[in-house]
Amino acid sequence: EALAWAVGEVTAQEIDKLNILNASLLAMHRAVAQLKLRPEHLLIDGNRFRQPAQLQLHRLSEDGKSKATALQSGLPDDYPEIPATTIVKGDGKFLSIAAASVLAKTYRDDAMLALHEQFPPYQWNENKGYPTPAHRRAIAEIGSSPYHRLSFRLLDEDDQLSLF
Repeated sequence: EALAWAVGEVTAQEIDKLNILNASLLAMHRAVAQLKLRPEHLLIDGNRFRQPAQLQLHRLSEDGKSKATALQSGLPDDYPEIPATTIVKGDGKFLSIAAASVLAKTYRDDAMLALHEQFPPYQWNENKGYPTPAHRRAIAEIGSSPYHRLSFRLLDEDDQLSLF
């Protein structure tokens, strides 16, 4: 039985500015910040974790060489550093991580269904945001939505690697 759970979100624009790793770490902290109970220790699925002070919450300047403005983390000023352990394939080793994975996936799938209602041509009800051929065609035909990451490069099918 879970004592508390929460889901942290980042926007497509934040992912574009921070990169997928830093944005994922920020989403983790946003989830923890929403919890009604403060955890004593975090179990993290994977091999990377950074405390909030270590997050790289800067976007590159226009020249692409130097850091410019800091982005808002959305974390409370008194957000504490919580000890954490990373566990590769943790969802297969700890029920709490497996449950968190299911909650996150279910939340994301529901979000994609809601987005499909707003933007049916992208077929998010079927592809859940993954770059299927039909999804790529929709982007090519009507352009991207505010929910698409501009930093995610979709290869033309002719540019795909082939094993044979």
